[in-house]
Amino acid sequence: MTSLQISVSDVCKSFGKQKVLSEIGVNVFKGEIFGLLGPSGAGKTTLVKMIAGIDTATSGSIKVLDVVMPNLKVLNKVGFMAQSDALYGELTALENLDFFATIYHLKGSIKKERIREVMELVNLLDDIKKPVNQFSGGMKRRLSLGISLLHQPEILILDEPTVGMDPVLRQSIWDELKRLSRNGTTIIVTTHVMDEAEKCDRLAMLRNGRLIATGSTEELKKQTGSATIEDAFLHFGGANR
Repeated sequence: MTSLQISVSDVCKSFGKQKVLSEIGVNVFKGEIFGLLGPSGAGKTTLVKMIAGIDTATSGSIKVLDVVMPNLKVLNKVGFMAQSDALYGELTALENLDFFATIYHLKGSIKKERIREVMELVNLLDDIKKPVNQFSGGMKRRLSLGISLLHQPEILILDEPTVGMDPVLRQSIWDELKRLSRNGTTIIVTTHVMDEAEKCDRLAMLRNGRLIATGSTEELKKQTGSATIEDAFLHFGGANR
């Protein structure tokens, strides 16, 4: 039996009188790439922030590695890449990496090696000494991804990770995510891009703050008699009812 890494049970989230998420329940298992698919405003970012321990649920519970979130002890085992880049613009890429590596308690030769590895992965090694405020939007996304991978977390949570990236780099990032999952890293990816959703092992489809379907891409297509995930999403979302 594959071990349960993340458990979201009956989670609701409101901001004031506005309900953003209603009765969300999903389980994510070790080593899988789990996609949260839905349009902007569906509640994907709110959900991953709560899983990462950055925000709290109004009701319901979230457990990560069998610990109720939020919990500081778990944070070192989680890598989180936010939708908005949390970078220091006046610092160089290397200084940003060094700062976050220190937070993750990386030291000496291990820190140096991890910085080089992640910068190679996101194809930014040649720009490592450039101030981040000179980076394009896509370069900032790549640097944010590199930072989230620095400490080799057990769980990786990526909010729209490939926005603004060219197709070649997007493919290489997905190749790396597949490699990480094969080696046991549990990955949650939010996306509204259908071809990226197809690359996930399992999906949760969100619409208007509600969970409309969960399953593998093949299961979801089979259930709806759809040729594509986009058609399946439209079906579950009510377009074909």
